[in-house]
Amino acid sequence: MTSLAGSSILVVGASGGLGSAIARILAAEGAILTLHGRSEEKVRALAVPGTFVKSDLRDSGSDVELVNTALRAHGQLDGVVNAAGVVAFGPASDADDETLDELFAVNALGPMRLLRAARPALLESAAAKRDPFFLTLSGIVSESPTANMAAYSASKAALAAFGQAAGRELRRDGIRLVDARPGHTETGLATRPVAGTAPTMPTGFDPADVARRIVDAIVAGEKDLPSGAFTPQPAA
Repeated sequence: MTSLAGSSILVVGASGGLGSAIARILAAEGAILTLHGRSEEKVRALAVPGTFVKSDLRDSGSDVELVNTALRAHGQLDGVVNAAGVVAFGPASDADDETLDELFAVNALGPMRLLRAARPALLESAAAKRDPFFLTLSGIVSESPTANMAAYSASKAALAAFGQAAGRELRRDGIRLVDARPGHTETGLATRPVAGTAPTMPTGFDPADVARRIVDAIVAGEKDLPSGAFTPQPAA
């Protein structure tokens, strides 16, 4: 994908710290956006042109709704950026069912269902030689599961494993699956855990820098962005 101009891209989690940064860069480079969030007010406040869709990834049918909104608005779908996610902290033995269910529903099952829903439209994009992609953010914890974040790490590792296998399948269809695994990034997510309290963390990456690296990878045709692809590394 040598240019994003005119590409129809769905950004899931566009109101988040990283999703909003990605959306701004995509818009600046000419992409036509469908912006998802659970708060219309927050998405509108981004002042990024696009079609808004409100949806909860935990709800049945939300995946189809997201894809259909993009298709109705723009007539095609050439890419999906899944930047939605939730986090939880605390010992593995303390994680209750509600926390486990939410972590896996949003971080793992949501993207899996979204890929399933988006595949027919992405196949059409591939047939039209528009180099479609589906981007996930499994993060550094999928490479290095972290103590006191065991359930969160597991949900992201599940997403990474799914992406590796699905990417091999989709390659035959002309659809590129990209997984990005940046280290801790200052998105504010750690201040909004679904359970527990975040430990003291070193200063993380600037979301704008991570977003720039991700968009550059989309344009350059990259398929994998391990933690080492994001430099410089945050201070220890």
